[in-house]
Amino acid sequence: MFSKATEYALRATIFIAQKGTEEKKLSIEEIAKAIDSPKSFTAKILQALTKDNHIISSVRGPNGGFYLTEKSKQLPVRIILQAMGDEEVLEKCVLGLKQCSELQPCPMHSQYKSIRKQLKELFVTKSIKQFASEIKDGVIFINNS
Repeated sequence: MFSKATEYALRATIFIAQKGTEEKKLSIEEIAKAIDSPKSFTAKILQALTKDNHIISSVRGPNGGFYLTEKSKQLPVRIILQAMGDEEVLEKCVLGLKQCSELQPCPMHSQYKSIRKQLKELFVTKSIKQFASEIKDGVIFINNS
């Protein structure tokens, strides 16, 4: 559904929210290993989430690394989709048709309409912190290894 970069961005952000703090910043190596992502790809993703989007905070140097502020943890998960340029997935036709609409529906339009609404609601109402808390509670996981 989402690009690989967005999938890793979601995993990385939730992992950092769960494990990182301003006192205990996480390295790229730790993050890449935890989310099962190549280190160089993880670095690019983290750069996108820190630079202009200010979702993830970073500090350079020997005691540096990545963490999320309390304010960032309260952000809706949809902000990650926006930062990665993948938010339109929640709007477009499930079959990828350009002309799919109520007037010209694709074969899956009616059924997918309610699913799309639920997806949008999930990404807007759930915060990064809520997903991170569910990992701590053992309800969800972010690594298939």
